[in-house]
Amino acid sequence: MEKIQHTTVPTNGINMHIASIGNGPVVLFLHGFPELWYSWRHQLLSLSSLGYRCIAPDLRGFGDTDAPSSPSSYTPFQIVGDLVGLLDHLGIDQVFLVGHDWGAVMAWYFCLFRPDRIKALVNMSVAFRPRSPSRKPVESLRALFGDDYYICRFQEPGEIEEEFSHAGTARIIKAFLTSRNSRPPCIPKGRFGGSSDTPITLPPWLSEEDVNYFASKFENKGFVGGLNYYRAMDLTWELTAPWTRVQIKVPVKFIVGDLDITYCTPGVKDYIHNGGFKRDVPYLQEVVVMEDTAHFINQEKPKEISTHIYDFIKKF
Repeated sequence: MEKIQHTTVPTNGINMHIASIGNGPVVLFLHGFPELWYSWRHQLLSLSSLGYRCIAPDLRGFGDTDAPSSPSSYTPFQIVGDLVGLLDHLGIDQVFLVGHDWGAVMAWYFCLFRPDRIKALVNMSVAFRPRSPSRKPVESLRALFGDDYYICRFQEPGEIEEEFSHAGTARIIKAFLTSRNSRPPCIPKGRFGGSSDTPITLPPWLSEEDVNYFASKFENKGFVGGLNYYRAMDLTWELTAPWTRVQIKVPVKFIVGDLDITYCTPGVKDYIHNGGFKRDVPYLQEVVVMEDTAHFINQEKPKEISTHIYDFIKKF
């Protein structure tokens, strides 16, 4: 880990922290919520040892990267703009792109907006979903799952932050990363993180040291930046209207765990396996469903994920 270099790069009006290691073709890793560059620690070491230059930023709003306060600063236009600016600053023309969770969502948009900068994409957990022209996403989720659905709970500024603060940052990190419940996450008010009297047991792939690293950064930065991705969902829907029914035109490998809440959401398995995904992502080459694996797949199964990434990108 001490071989990983940490630098700050000015891009798109913010300062972005990046972790990087290695030399060779560039692999750009995009993390999710509530995560950091650190989520890719295993892949950075593995892929760099195989001859790649690996770069993992703290995305806008996270870790040691700047966090504008307004949710309107967290649409894919700003996030992809940050990443294009990062590559331009580093003098990099094209990358292999790897995403997970919100990083996967932004990776889809990166490929939608600037396919010229992407050699190939390995995306995890969140499949591409075409824009519905008829209903905003938060309204759709509320109709499907109710007001207690976690994305709906995240919409009101300050409300969930107060609950996170009450539960404690480390407990919130543990609650997210260790969850293996594949049902749609619905959390009644005041119940996020469960009872503080009940300890959360860590799995073998997650140490107290790992939790403390995440927690220290979120203690310092707060959760607002990460929550703003959810709060910008309806604005993103409005702004991306010109891209309705536009396909993803880069080579893609998609990986998901069979216990992932995103995979178990009603309609997703049918979309992935029965033609919809391939229709919208015509250069989709592989879909991998990993057994007995939950949402934080790149940390839970680090060796397998590193191998899946390498086996795909080495073909290009």
